[in-house]
Amino acid sequence: MPTNLTILTLTLLGALVFRPWRLLIGGQRLTPLLATLTLVPWMWALPSLHKMPLQLQGSGACLVVLMLGWPLAVPVLCVVGLIAALISPMSWHTALDLTVWLGLVPATLAVLLGAAIRRWIGLHLFVYVLGRAFLGTALCVFAAGLLAQYAGHSLPGIDDDLSLVARWLVAWGDAFVTGMFTAIMVAYQPDWLATWSDRLYLKH
Repeated sequence: MPTNLTILTLTLLGALVFRPWRLLIGGQRLTPLLATLTLVPWMWALPSLHKMPLQLQGSGACLVVLMLGWPLAVPVLCVVGLIAALISPMSWHTALDLTVWLGLVPATLAVLLGAAIRRWIGLHLFVYVLGRAFLGTALCVFAAGLLAQYAGHSLPGIDDDLSLVARWLVAWGDAFVTGMFTAIMVAYQPDWLATWSDRLYLKH
């Protein structure tokens, strides 16, 4: 619990420094924000609503970062955790755990990886969709799962080796969803992606 509270507090304060409410000016982020608050809480709450032998949820955090930008994604993911707790029988301790390890940690890893990709690989359409949205999501979600397991957040009733396999497979599921929706938005609704720019990525 202290670790989770520390991560949440530092991440939220770091995001608020960038005044994320400014990203809502113009209304372009409103649709993806409402979609996040509508769909992602159910994804996080699913194992609490149904008895599942393997208590694993999809994250969705990397897609939220691509749509909203990290400063806005962080407080939105905190609200997602709150909603997930309200619509399911999960405890507040579990909701905090999900908010940190399914939301804030992969979201922060995603923005750091995105910065590294822009710095060392460059701004290309193919790199954005395949590197950031697809492969980047798989790496960030799996890395967040590893960090959670290292911090003592093991899956109930599952040994550590099987947990790693399960986290790896779920990370790829997240990657396919994020990559697919990102490709669709790049083609048909690029305004919904705060991290996308036609001017930068289509200049080549």
